[in-house]
Parts: sequence; C-alpha cells; structure tokens
Amino acid sequence: MTIHSSHPFADPSRDPVRALRGRLGAAVTLWTAGDGDPVGADGLTVSSLMVANGPEGRVLALLDPDADLTLALEETGRALVQLLRWRHRDLAEMFAGTAPAPGGPFRHASFAPGPAGPRLEDAAGWVEVRLESSVEVGWSRLVTCVVESVELAEDAHPPASGEGAAEADALLVHRRGRFGRA
Repeated sequence: MTIHSSHPFADPSRDPVRALRGRLGAAVTLWTAGDGDPVGADGLTVSSLMVANGPEGRVLALLDPDADLTLALEETGRALVQLLRWRHRDLAEMFAGTAPAPGGPFRHASFAPGPAGPRLEDAAGWVEVRLESSVEVGWSRLVTCVVESVELAEDAHPPASGEGAAEADALLVHRRGRFGRA
C-alpha cells in the first residue's frame, strides 16, 4: 500500500505535468486480469485512459509498469475494464493501493468470474479488451487494447443535492487527487 504524507497536487511546481494531468479529471476505471476467478486475479484503478472509435475500437491506457495488473495483462493478453460508480470510491482506493484491503481488494465487493478477468457485479459498465501493444512512455506503460465487447448499464444522473440512490449510481471521477461524481 502506498500512503502519501502530503497531497500530491498541493504544490503544482513540484511536478507541473502531474498537476496538469490532475486538473484534466477523468472517469475512474477498474482493470482486472487473470483467469476470471478473483482468487489469483489482479486489479488496478486507472483513470489515465482514452477510447478510440473505429472498425475495431481501442482503449489506450497508462499503467504502472510495476503493477501486478500490468504484468497479468501482458501475460494473458486480456483484461476487463470496468466503470466505477460513486459508491465504489473505497474500493477504488483499495485497488490503487492507497487504502487497506484486508484479505485483498477482491474480498470487498461482489465479483463474477469472466474469461478476461473478474467483473464487478454492480459496475456502471465494462469492456473486455485484448492487448495489442505495450510500450514504455515516461514512467508508465502505454497499452493499446482492442475492444472485444462492451456492456453499459443504464446511465444515471445524480440529483442536484442530497444523498439519494441516483447519486450513488453516478460515475466516479478523479480530479486533482480527489474523487467526485459525474
């Protein structure tokens, strides 16, 4: 687990590129890879990604080169990319390695086995991907993955105020080191 003693975006002059990336904001995804069973599978919270449309869609992501998920993706050639909801913010922290996860993060939610990796049963959607390429870019691995299949849950919009069920269904986003709803 990596717990920082200071906020990574508190001083933009410390790492201006990281500060720029943090201000862009992005949806939070959970990548899983393995034989589909949560036992022995690997997962990682990822927000540095984009989707490219075309005859075969692609998902491009920057992954931690030392993460078990990155190694599993490169070994198996497959992964499941899942959209997280506001209610998954604690789980996102566990998979990011910034919060404790006794017994491992897969024990803290319901996952269904799948051929590309375990699927979070109440994810806002998921994409099964096949690894096309993996190259070093800066301090990351840029992976380009071909979209094999897409499943999206019905889009939910949070109410203007309050802690209603729709708010819990809002997509989880990450901006400047903090979670928010979209």
